[in-house]
Amino acid sequence: MTVTTEAARGDRGRPPAGRWIDDWRPEDPAFWSAGGARTARRNLVFSIFSEHVGFSVWTLWSVLVLFLGPAYGIDPAGKFTLTAVPALVGSALRIPYTLAVARFGGRNWTIFSASLLLVPAVLAAFLIEPGVSFTTLLILAAVAGVGGGNFASSMANINAFYPQRLKGWALGINAGGGNLGVAVVQLVGLLVLATAGKDRPGLVAGVYIPLIVLAALGAALRMDNLTQVRNDRRAMRDACRDGHTWIMSVLYIGTFGSFIGFGFAFGQVLQVQFAAEFDTPVKAAYLTFLGPALGSLVRPAGGRLADRLGGAAVTFWNFAAMAAAAGLVLAASLRGSLALFLAGFVLLFVFSGVGNGSTYKMIPAIFRAQAEIAVAGGGDPVAAEHRARRLAGALIGIAGAVGAFGGVLVNLAFRQSFLAYGTGDGAYLAFIAFYAVCCAITWTVYLRARPGRPAGV
Repeated sequence: MTVTTEAARGDRGRPPAGRWIDDWRPEDPAFWSAGGARTARRNLVFSIFSEHVGFSVWTLWSVLVLFLGPAYGIDPAGKFTLTAVPALVGSALRIPYTLAVARFGGRNWTIFSASLLLVPAVLAAFLIEPGVSFTTLLILAAVAGVGGGNFASSMANINAFYPQRLKGWALGINAGGGNLGVAVVQLVGLLVLATAGKDRPGLVAGVYIPLIVLAALGAALRMDNLTQVRNDRRAMRDACRDGHTWIMSVLYIGTFGSFIGFGFAFGQVLQVQFAAEFDTPVKAAYLTFLGPALGSLVRPAGGRLADRLGGAAVTFWNFAAMAAAAGLVLAASLRGSLALFLAGFVLLFVFSGVGNGSTYKMIPAIFRAQAEIAVAGGGDPVAAEHRARRLAGALIGIAGAVGAFGGVLVNLAFRQSFLAYGTGDGAYLAFIAFYAVCCAITWTVYLRARPGRPAGV
């Protein structure tokens, strides 16, 4: 494993930008055991921390809306809009963030993207107070969307560090540690509500300012860039031409889109649908962290399960379980049963976490299967492996962006359902139907025996 310094890289005509590794062969067992695994693990740890803080900043408004009482003059529909906006911005940023890893290097981009989180944190810490206009709040919420891009760059970076046999675990634990930021920011909100009261929303954002600094410093001191992850402007274009890109993007809406959408909306749903039980923000905050925490913690298990049983099989049965959980939530809503409602929603979070891990295992496996077919047909093994890696990295960015847009759709579904019916029942029916469609797609494309089905997905 060769590490080049800033000066050495400049001698070869590359932009001098910190520590780079020129020789990286994770599929070589000798290379992996001789130090590759240790280097990959170190980058994974600091990637998780940066991504975790990014997720917390991204979902900051899932907590801040709980502080916006009557003095702010915002109705429930307006609050759902405030949580939809950062989800939208975050989804839009995921593709450029994925490309940035290849353009600037994983370490370098992590430093920059972590530092950028200071902007929404500082603005929210000082500008949210009674009398602020709804337009200003929308802008502050939109700026928080930069945290949503961190996930895509982190996943693309870690995907390049790990061998195929460990990708499900590595991507699962990387994403799970990041996703846990959704739960942690809600615990921070609960702590502020319980100690400082509902009139100090800026404290929630202020807690993250020193953590953002630590994330940037950790990336600068302990992470690496890989020279083999070169910018390939055609990778995104080639990935977009592959039908599996759009199939996986739809499936990722069902898993990650559900997770992030429910993470943004859950506290508001409790306050609106069960207003008598959750008449103060702190009562809702006691419960909102539970689902995101379990969904995040189980995500690595979803990746590990997919490593053993196959990503497509785990994804198929997981969507069936999500449809059943959404049916439980609908039944609880119709009966007015809070206990059943909470149980169903927690299950939705858990299964969305499992599905997050299994779908990300499927992405590199799809292109690995294509590479094996190409080699069996007489193709160059090195070229086939290179194509598989570049398209998998591109698809991670595309699927991450489309999947994150599912968080927008979830919040809009709740907004329209509460406006039209006064409950979330319309949204729950839509979720059940969508999960059923995802089941059918997974079975038809990746599990049903047919000519051309990618093997081993």
